[in-house]
Amino acid sequence: MKFEITPVGYVTSCFKEKFATPRQPGLVSLAQGQIKLQAPYNHPDTVDGLLDCSHLWLQFIFHQCSDQGWKNKVRPPRLGGNKKMGVFATRATHRPNGLGLSVVKLDSIEIEKQNVILHVSGLDLIDGTPIVDIKPYIPYSDALIHASYDFAQTAPCKLKVYFSNQATTTLNQHPNTRELSTFIEQVLAQDPRPAFHEIDEQRIYGANLDNFNVTWCYKQIEQEISIEVQAITPMQ
Repeated sequence: MKFEITPVGYVTSCFKEKFATPRQPGLVSLAQGQIKLQAPYNHPDTVDGLLDCSHLWLQFIFHQCSDQGWKNKVRPPRLGGNKKMGVFATRATHRPNGLGLSVVKLDSIEIEKQNVILHVSGLDLIDGTPIVDIKPYIPYSDALIHASYDFAQTAPCKLKVYFSNQATTTLNQHPNTRELSTFIEQVLAQDPRPAFHEIDEQRIYGANLDNFNVTWCYKQIEQEISIEVQAITPMQ
């Protein structure tokens, strides 16, 4: 038996590529985006009552790898990329049907003529992600305080993030200096480098975050690892 799924909308995200996008939702509170509903789902009636809830479940498609197939076992980044686990024991992108699940904060709903746009935050989805369903997050049943998952029971440790003089100069020229710096700090504190990369202070990483290209490197003093943002360049 086969089923056909049609996206109800698409995401406009501050994350333009997979690299540096948070691996889980809610880790970057300032990660903002919009979900623009598509016809015939872009009728105001479809979101009537939705503002009564603070958070949403989003079912989406891993569209950038949907044609790459799936494997029985994958290498979760949380395990350093060295150990394999069954695909159903992970949230790997390469999976049967290519479906994902995310929780986001609903900030507002914009309705204008035939446009219905949900403004959300705490996003972990890249630009252009197809959304196939939207459901309200129900605290009394969805927040299972006694749930456990041995290898990912707590959030990963965050790295300290510093800004170079050059990066600081760019930040100070931005109208929302604190918000932009906090957003970049929240993203990089998650340590977005591939799990198999050792610390190499000469290696320069870069990612497009919102409307900026951000470059950084890692610093290590004994056992303490930190990140230095080297440059923040506005994208054309």
